[in-house]
Amino acid sequence: MTKFLYPILISFLFISCNSNKKSLLKIEGNAQGTTYHISYVSNDGINYKTAIDSLLKEIDKSMSTWLPSSIISKINNNDKNVIVDPYFIDVFNKSIEVSKKTDGLFDVTVGPLVNSWGFGTTKKASMDGKKIDSLLQFVGYKMVKLQGNKIAKAKPEVKLDFNAIAQGYSVDVLGNYLESKGIFNYLVEVGGELKAKGKKENENWKVGIDKPDEKASSERKLEAVINLKDKALATSGNYRKFYEEGGQKFSHIINPKTGYPAKQNLLSTTVIANDCITADAYATVFMVMGLKKSIQFLQDNKDLQLEVYFVYDDHGIWKTYTSESLKKWIKELP
Repeated sequence: MTKFLYPILISFLFISCNSNKKSLLKIEGNAQGTTYHISYVSNDGINYKTAIDSLLKEIDKSMSTWLPSSIISKINNNDKNVIVDPYFIDVFNKSIEVSKKTDGLFDVTVGPLVNSWGFGTTKKASMDGKKIDSLLQFVGYKMVKLQGNKIAKAKPEVKLDFNAIAQGYSVDVLGNYLESKGIFNYLVEVGGELKAKGKKENENWKVGIDKPDEKASSERKLEAVINLKDKALATSGNYRKFYEEGGQKFSHIINPKTGYPAKQNLLSTTVIANDCITADAYATVFMVMGLKKSIQFLQDNKDLQLEVYFVYDDHGIWKTYTSESLKKWIKELP
């Protein structure tokens, strides 16, 4: 179960209104194999791009599987001397929390499967039932533990993968940084995951959600527009990162229970939560669960305070499901 840090799984369009250009600052750049965009209302006009870029690089040094010298790469390569940093600890603890809540449908030890299916850092393997069974013995969140400032693995073949949660966490880190500078009206987006705080002038931030169309051109169409205030949002989908082989479509979202790419009728899952790390994790979880199990999970876990917008395929017809509390904040487009 993972989500590439590059390129963007799904893009969000910031829908602008007339604003005072002297107070609304916009910065953007490349990071984590994708892009980021940040808009914030500033009283002093200070541009924080240099600091933002530095923070994103530090996060990469902690948990990017694409960086051989990162903490997570060293752990995956069984460096027993590597010390984890606060970024790593935050994401690891949240991952274990979500894993327990979902009975392992979210699992950061899915790395061996991700790599073997061709969505990770190594070449795709020849996959069959026997190969998958051999890999599943190294998948299971209970096989990794945080002991002080080190990670203990039950088996050396266990490999961690934070790609289904790292971008959401990055959004939270950047939002917290802006707030530390006295900025409380902002929209932070990294690779499609985002967090909105306060307002843009006198209106809530408006965010457009892409139509989940794998044949879409570079000019993407919107499925809906959401008014967002003091909330984080993440979307996952199976329509942009996949490959076809032998007449079958293989999605990048792996079910850690079966070892196979998730096959559900959900095309995209948008989750709104109080923080982006939570939204990011559950957006992926719901793609694995499927529509009915996801709706039941939401009913059974109202304490999580999640709002969702699902696009699904009902026997060839696209339909949507919107959680009741979100309906007044969302506008579906034709």
